[in-house]
Amino acid sequence: MLLIAGLGNPGGQYAGNRHNVGFMAVDLIHDRHGFGPWRRKFQGLVSDGQFGGEKCLLIKPQTYMNESGRAVGEAMRFFKLDPSDVLVIHDEVDLAPGKIRMKAGGGVAGHNGLRSVGGTIGNDFRRLRIGVGHPGVKDMVPIHVLHDFAKADKDWLAPLLDAIADHAPLLAAGNDQTFSNRIHETLGKDRSAKAKKPMKDKPLATKPEEPQKQSDAADDGPLARSLKKLFGR
Repeated sequence: MLLIAGLGNPGGQYAGNRHNVGFMAVDLIHDRHGFGPWRRKFQGLVSDGQFGGEKCLLIKPQTYMNESGRAVGEAMRFFKLDPSDVLVIHDEVDLAPGKIRMKAGGGVAGHNGLRSVGGTIGNDFRRLRIGVGHPGVKDMVPIHVLHDFAKADKDWLAPLLDAIADHAPLLAAGNDQTFSNRIHETLGKDRSAKAKKPMKDKPLATKPEEPQKQSDAADDGPLARSLKKLFGR
């Protein structure tokens, strides 16, 4: 059995935050693969489903980010799982926006949600790190992750979450490296397709409207001739 925990903060005011990208990914996996209805259990929202015969439990801890380990630990103990059976999906400021990395074990890199999970079940769980970019100043990280994704981020965020949901069955099979490769291949094909669009599909730039000519005499006067020489018109 695989336990997939998406990290985030409960409540509508946090729904679009960068810190909630784990919730976003789990929600899309839930919808894409026909998991059961969400219900309250283990101090979180959980849903059951299967990937190719492999049972999977999705969980969104409702304890707030800094206490995520309480929900994850309770579910893991109930099902008698090992840390290697737990996959945590979370935001990562040390990755560029739109990049992902799979990792098993390791430290928490200052992420309070990971710190809580690691403090409860140990650090040998699997992680899907979703890059949200770094604000450039360490003190600005909390503000950065607790703000919504910018409108421009939708260009990479939506395709990335789609690809994660599409290839999620590979995670249940333990094929983490194959999963990463498929994500990169899918996103690479999307970028190539956009780059190869014919020119006619692109919006044409409109030429600024020229000032109305006052008269033929003004158009042929000394000022007009000087402007023509300067701008080549």
